[in-house]
Amino acid sequence: MIRNLTEGPPLRLLFFFALPMVAGNLFQQLYNMVDSMVVGKFVGEDALAAVGSSFPIVFLAVAVASGLSMGCTVVISQLFGAGKIREMKTTVATALIALGVLGAAIMVLGQLAAPLLLHLLGTDADIMADSLAYLQIYFGGALFLFLYNTLNGIYNALGDSKTPLYFLMVSALGNIGLDLLFVIQFHMGVAGVAWATLIAQGACAVASFWVLAVRLRMMPNEQPCQKLPLFSWDAVRRIARIGLPSMLQQSLVSLSMMLMQGLVNSYGKVFVAGYTAATKIDSLAMLPNTNFSNAMSSYTAQNMGAGKHERVRQGYRANLLMVVVFSGVITLLIYLFGEPLLGLFLNAGDSGSAMSYGLEYMHTVSLFYVLMGFLFVSNGLLRGAGDMGAFTFSSMSNLFTRVAVAYLLAASPLGEGAIWWSIPIGWAVGSVVSFLRVRSGKWRGRDVLGKK
Repeated sequence: MIRNLTEGPPLRLLFFFALPMVAGNLFQQLYNMVDSMVVGKFVGEDALAAVGSSFPIVFLAVAVASGLSMGCTVVISQLFGAGKIREMKTTVATALIALGVLGAAIMVLGQLAAPLLLHLLGTDADIMADSLAYLQIYFGGALFLFLYNTLNGIYNALGDSKTPLYFLMVSALGNIGLDLLFVIQFHMGVAGVAWATLIAQGACAVASFWVLAVRLRMMPNEQPCQKLPLFSWDAVRRIARIGLPSMLQQSLVSLSMMLMQGLVNSYGKVFVAGYTAATKIDSLAMLPNTNFSNAMSSYTAQNMGAGKHERVRQGYRANLLMVVVFSGVITLLIYLFGEPLLGLFLNAGDSGSAMSYGLEYMHTVSLFYVLMGFLFVSNGLLRGAGDMGAFTFSSMSNLFTRVAVAYLLAASPLGEGAIWWSIPIGWAVGSVVSFLRVRSGKWRGRDVLGKK
């Protein structure tokens, strides 16, 4: 359902807009979580480490796709908020064409670059073959990955966070069934979970495209008698203005993960397995704050398009309140149920060093989820307003601090603990930068429809 985010109480509006996004991303995370659970339980610890070693590279592809799709979300949101429906439809078509072509290119390049990337990460020789198999099959679905992320961004731009949820629920359940079939019944190992993800993600992208096309045809525009252009270089430039810095930010996240993975790999495959299991749970725990940020971007963009700047501040305060509440609840759950959650990935016989590494990571990082929420929501406002310089600087401050602290403190008595302590330190630095920018009010007038 298309929703106007420029009217109504901000707290209620943002909560019910973000809630399906959280649930949708929860199901999306199931793709990787189920992969890890199935290989960890039914194939072995080496297979789990293989999937974990591939993850930073997988995340790089996701980073490019989601970063560029955020450019689509902001531009389309502002056009929708301004009531420019015809221009919005052309922008939607342009986004799907441009990112579809890019996804096809990544599909080819990923196949060729996978061995080199795994080698650069220092992947253990015992798990190299499985890591490579998983990665090459995953890259085979890059076109679907790009199309789905673009489509999801378009739905969110139109204030519809429920439709992507429905598709992801069906897709995730299909992925679970295929995982169990390919691994347990057909004994395909790591390759089986990769194929399951590709098939489920492809079906989700095709179905999302068909429903969006039907809805757009039903939306009246200002000049119904004129032929609608399907591609616009002006739309490409607008999307690039927001999407390229977002892609850079997401790619820097991926680069920092690769650098961290190299450090993680240096501690051996048992440590890698524990770290991998903990980060899977960590990625789920981050979902509320991540989606509050995405909701903030769409909300900000629509209200900027409508010229309602003070309403953006009201939404920002409401979002910070949600961050405090949800972060506190999730931290409590991690402390109460951390070990059983890790047990979803690691067998009872593995409860030695792998389990202890995972628990130490989770207990340290979860204490600071509220800092992460402040950073994400502030950056969501800056991104939705088109203030991409400040957004990028905040993101880089967080990531560079994180990597620098991890490597500097790895040689200290903290040892491997430097890896998880570096994360909240990075969040603290980044959140201060973004909060000061929001407070200054200089993000006003940065909307992409204005030429400033």
